[in-house]
Amino acid sequence: MRNTTKRAYVLVALIAAFFFGLGILIYSFFAHGSTWASSRLNTHVFKNRQLSTAGAVLDRDGTVLVSTDDEIRKWTSDWTLRRSVLHVVGDEQGFISTGVQTLYRPELIGYNPVRGLYRAGSGNTDITLTIDADVNKAAYEALGGGKGTIAAYNYKTGEMLCRVSAPTYDPQNKPSDINTNTSDKYDGVYLDRFLSGTFTPGSTFKVVTAICAIENIPDLFQRKFTCNGRHKIGNDSVKCNGVHGTINFERALNVSCNSAFAELAVELGSEKLTETVRALGFGKSVKVSRAATVRSSFDVKNAAKVDLGWAGIGQYTTLVNPCQMLMLAGAIANDGQAVTPYVVKDSASLFENTLLTNHNIHLSAETAATIKRLLRSNVENYYGDGKFPNLQFCGKTGSAEVIGKRSHAWFFGFSLRENFPVAIVVCLENGGLGYNNAIPAANKVLQAILKAGV
Repeated sequence: MRNTTKRAYVLVALIAAFFFGLGILIYSFFAHGSTWASSRLNTHVFKNRQLSTAGAVLDRDGTVLVSTDDEIRKWTSDWTLRRSVLHVVGDEQGFISTGVQTLYRPELIGYNPVRGLYRAGSGNTDITLTIDADVNKAAYEALGGGKGTIAAYNYKTGEMLCRVSAPTYDPQNKPSDINTNTSDKYDGVYLDRFLSGTFTPGSTFKVVTAICAIENIPDLFQRKFTCNGRHKIGNDSVKCNGVHGTINFERALNVSCNSAFAELAVELGSEKLTETVRALGFGKSVKVSRAATVRSSFDVKNAAKVDLGWAGIGQYTTLVNPCQMLMLAGAIANDGQAVTPYVVKDSASLFENTLLTNHNIHLSAETAATIKRLLRSNVENYYGDGKFPNLQFCGKTGSAEVIGKRSHAWFFGFSLRENFPVAIVVCLENGGLGYNNAIPAANKVLQAILKAGV
């Protein structure tokens, strides 16, 4: 009897172990099956470790960007378009990790969690993007052959209308020296600068300092600031980009006065500035159609007063991500409600990005209305509405100093037109002055969006 009981216990233990193992297997299959199926080691969908069997990727109007023909991925015949969409579509080898061909590979190759990958090519899914091919080409051309990124989106819905990053290359005819070229021609070529790049923001960051000042200095709009070309802080000083004399806060933002904003940054102090930076989502990552953005960085905890002054005008050690700046523009335009951008136009993408308020950004409607008025004043009273015809635009430029190189040229802003809820960010890496170079680039893209009617 005892032996029978022992055997029963052993049998029960074996059955329990079997079902436990089965549970782990089922969990692993559903949790990791798509990763296993889409691995470059899977010769059913990869030839020579290049994606060979997959659905097409199309723009918002159905223009085919890349598709499969006889187990070979064929790109659009438009040379400029191929280069412009490389980073958002992604390459066949998966080196561009944030591209759709990498992140949505399971769908493209027809993987299903129930039936798996029954037969290569049998269930391939075509993926439609929110970007417009003509607008993306215009954005690529607006980069002028330089490095950087330009992106625009509908700040009401989150739909990305264009997204380009450079340097880039022709994916249909990949350069043989792309991994061996000793010049900086292909420096960071696999990096999508919109999602994964961080840059010194320069004067665009004055918008953040302005928001902090609006929320913490009651008499801000009654203040007068004196600029004689530099703002003295102890034995040091912050140099201005001009001599602006006595000006009020609105004019200080219009002319991007370093003296005024360095003074404000020191008065606000590191704690309040850091609090505002965090409230606006800097230092946090978001997912743009499965691709996680890199975090912006702002650290003035142990900064000297003069360094705090420099940080307040977008210098010092501050680095920002272009996607973060685009979402900030969208939040201001949308009365404090930030919407996460997305680029894949399907129900899965909508679910993944939950087109609701981005809870990383906290901006009151009252503050948003105030900074919106000031950014509109920048265009009306300084840049000129002629820079953005028919757009009723708001925005801020930046010329971020980089030691030993030309400044990064920045612009970010948005339209107030009800039928044109578009925000844009331009970052021309070592591109010079924001006013001279980033504004024309932004307008070229915006006019293309206007013409496309998207």
